[in-house]
Amino acid sequence: MVDTPLPVVAAGLLPDATRRLVRTADGLPDDDYAAPSVCTGWSRAHVLAHLALNAEGLAGALTGIVDGERRPMYASEERRDGDIDELAAASPSALRTRLLAACTDLAEAWAALPADQQATTIDRIPGGRIFAAGAVPLMRVREVEIHHADLDAGYSRADWPADFAALLLDALAQQDDGTPFTARATDLERSWTWGSGGPTVSGTAADLGWWLTGRGAGDGLTSDSGALPRIGD
Repeated sequence: MVDTPLPVVAAGLLPDATRRLVRTADGLPDDDYAAPSVCTGWSRAHVLAHLALNAEGLAGALTGIVDGERRPMYASEERRDGDIDELAAASPSALRTRLLAACTDLAEAWAALPADQQATTIDRIPGGRIFAAGAVPLMRVREVEIHHADLDAGYSRADWPADFAALLLDALAQQDDGTPFTARATDLERSWTWGSGGPTVSGTAADLGWWLTGRGAGDGLTSDSGALPRIGD
């Protein structure tokens, strides 16, 4: 049996993930937009502004491929950061409208991308990291689900669909941070290995994914060595 490629799985998960995010944004009282999020230094408005601008950047880059005009996601890191701050300062109504429009534009841009153009590369910023257009659904569903939980507005990692939690671990397992260990998802009866040897860290797939993305201190996880390994060092 051939495993379904991660971007294909991600493309199937993204529409529902987006709808859940938009519902949370729409249901969040205006006064709560300024409250802190899980992301250090960012309010909930900052997180939603980032998600809106991320969708706009991806949509613009995909549309550029179709139009034959190479476009980066962002003009620069400084411009990206400034745009997030500026949009976060807008009214909650304006931010909600911008988020919905950006998500819609991205869905339409992805649908319009020819299959034979998915290997075309996109620049995150001019001269910066590049990635294939076909990776967009995987990148975006990670942004949406993880930052949705970062809002700390009633949606947490415990609400992640099992398919997304598994997808996240599949994607993270392709990255080598130099720390050998095995992650065992007790709810999925699956394991993922980084490097060779090291301890086995056990917990739900969502708790493992949350920890592996640098969030929290490993709540809900156990290690057969008695201590969680230090990741990202």
